Amino acid sequence: MRKSPSRSMFRDGAGNLALIAGIVAVVCAFVPFIGDFVTIPAGVVAVVSGWIGLGRAVEGDASNGRDAVIGAALGGIGLFVVFLTFAASSM
Repeated sequence: MRKSPSRSMFRDGAGNLALIAGIVAVVCAFVPFIGDFVTIPAGVVAVVSGWIGLGRAVEGDASNGRDAVIGAALGGIGLFVVFLTFAASSM
């Protein structure tokens, strides 16, 4: 009798998405011209999915609350850098 592959009972997708989108947002925030079009959606996705992932971690449904917080923070930093760049260039 074969053993079925074990599946994790945790729902870590939102935290992982937040971390990946946050890294993309911060890296693209420093790319001129095209970076703004990538950073804003990636930053918003990182913040929202980080919030969802943290909520799941607090409830015990996910095991990567730290990744969710780091991803949301990186997304926020990316959005802040784009905002500063836009504010400085429009003066």
